[in-house]
Amino acid sequence: MESRITRRAALAAAALMFVTVSPAHAAPAWSPNPGTDGLKAFEGIEVDRGNKFPERKGKYIVVEGDHYRFNIWKNDRDTTGGGDRQRTESKGMVTNGSALKLKNGETWVISYEMYMPSSLHGTSKFTHIFQTKTPKTNGGPWTTLSLSRSGSTETIRARAFSTSGAPDIASTNLAPLRDKWVTVEWTITPGASGTVGFVLRNGTGANAPIAVQGKRSGVRIPDEGDYIRPKWGIYRSVESASSDILDTYINFRNYTATKK
Repeated sequence: MESRITRRAALAAAALMFVTVSPAHAAPAWSPNPGTDGLKAFEGIEVDRGNKFPERKGKYIVVEGDHYRFNIWKNDRDTTGGGDRQRTESKGMVTNGSALKLKNGETWVISYEMYMPSSLHGTSKFTHIFQTKTPKTNGGPWTTLSLSRSGSTETIRARAFSTSGAPDIASTNLAPLRDKWVTVEWTITPGASGTVGFVLRNGTGANAPIAVQGKRSGVRIPDEGDYIRPKWGIYRSVESASSDILDTYINFRNYTATKK
């Protein structure tokens, strides 16, 4: 009897040791604090690049408490596209002074919460609120989170934008997701034929209901010898209906990026 008890105790101790030393979930490689990191959390920002509105300097991307607010005005114009578009965007992820670089074959999970007001509309042309690109070649956008309109219906679409046919990874109605904080999670494995997963929760926290999710392989998202860099903000064509191009904004908070 004693030997059985001894063996059981030894097995229990071994099991406890295994649990104790098992690795925890990887800590985020990027988790900026707006209040202390400010715009240094990003590699850079792209706003009023033609200096058309110098009085708006410092007003395009601002810290408000626990979040970043990205403002855009209907008369903003970007220097690209011959005056047919506008942008207020941040690019890249910086931690400890260095940019995080998503490389072919690696798998990264990028998550954040966002707030889309009722003044931010889906449009018949492009409106992107997230993009992935390759800096060295300006390749992409490889994937986007886009706000679209077809008639009176507005949708939010995670798209494999540079893949043949620009297919949706996931898509759902935009209206129920406005004027509240929602949660976005991307799982990205870059490559010429990469994989992208997308989850959008209608609310915050792990128990918030999933509004839409999807996963697609064969996605063109190559680092092209450089790296993949995400962008956040509002990048939109002004050739949509003028009733959809309003002064507006989008908020982001609780950014994380974790390499799996």
